[in-house]
Amino acid sequence: MWDFMFFVESILLGVGLAMDAFSVSLANGLNEPTMRKRKMFGIAGMFGFFQALMPMIGWICVHTIANYFTAFEKFIPWIALVLLVFIGGKMLIEGIRKKDEEHSTKLGFWALVVQGIATSIDALSVGFTIADYDWVMALTESLIICAITFAICVAGVLIGRKFGTKLSNKAQILGGIILIAIGLEIFITGII
Repeated sequence: MWDFMFFVESILLGVGLAMDAFSVSLANGLNEPTMRKRKMFGIAGMFGFFQALMPMIGWICVHTIANYFTAFEKFIPWIALVLLVFIGGKMLIEGIRKKDEEHSTKLGFWALVVQGIATSIDALSVGFTIADYDWVMALTESLIICAITFAICVAGVLIGRKFGTKLSNKAQILGGIILIAIGLEIFITGII
């Protein structure tokens, strides 16, 4: 099972799972165009951490409490929708209220944790697809997903920062709209 295709599939899975986190990273960069590199790497690290953690939790659930997890799985789209609409709505309202103010609202640690959970909660189901792997292979795949997510999210924040500077106070509104749209996308694809 440790062949070239394992790594290719892990990388592709990482790219697919990272798209929601990329979009949220983009929104974060739009919202805070003067963000320091340390915070950029912190955001990417948080998203990478949760994208790696969720498949491992799913894998553990399959090997321990699979029946309970399948009952919970139907709530995943709802949870992601509520979390992202809440955060996106808050950004949208703040962006509309502040009009032409120069500064942007800085992303706090707990808001970032909520974003990390909301964008990675669908990765729990990856635990089912890797259920036949031993724990070393499952961990390796999760770490590959983490690295891919980290790189993609750094790019997302950089792109967001660049355009956030140009969009000024409209960036927070756009970021809020993006988060709400991601929440709706996760919900709609999870329900269908």
